[in-house]
Amino acid sequence: MQRRKMNICLFGGSGNNVDRAYIEAGEALGRAIARRGHTLVFGGGAGGLMGAAARGVREEAGKSIGIIPEMFKGDGVRFKDCTEFVYAETIGERKKLMTERSDAFVITPGGLGTYDELFEVLTLKHLGLLDKPIAFLNTKCYFNQLEAAMAHTADCGFMSGNDLQLYRMFDQADILLDYLEQAGQK
Repeated sequence: MQRRKMNICLFGGSGNNVDRAYIEAGEALGRAIARRGHTLVFGGGAGGLMGAAARGVREEAGKSIGIIPEMFKGDGVRFKDCTEFVYAETIGERKKLMTERSDAFVITPGGLGTYDELFEVLTLKHLGLLDKPIAFLNTKCYFNQLEAAMAHTADCGFMSGNDLQLYRMFDQADILLDYLEQAGQK
């Protein structure tokens, strides 16, 4: 069976002051996305895991769509080698465009912006307003405490145990992409 080409959205950190293992995992993910013929949709940043994934895609001559707010349009902030740039007026419009332009979501380690993006897509999926696969790349067990907090939230009755099935956790890019491709065929 031929694999359907997907637009895979990456939510991940933009900072560079992180353990090199995170950057290497982001680059490897980008290379794997490109090798499989998929397009990376991301926040358009040059730094952190966003930039790492975009560099990986570029190394494999893949396609990338950078969706970036106008306020970050300046040189040095955006990844200049995107196949396509889309400029949004606000952060909210950026998230909306990223969600609309994507077939699946990958969450990599990051900070407040990443958490904002991931909880938005999880909430949309919970409400039935989004039917796209969501996967975490759990590099260096980064999301273990989040996963424990989600289970605790369900145990306390603040969300359904079924909500824990809205996403999957992986520690290897290729297995994560296998999941997205299979889930995206449904």
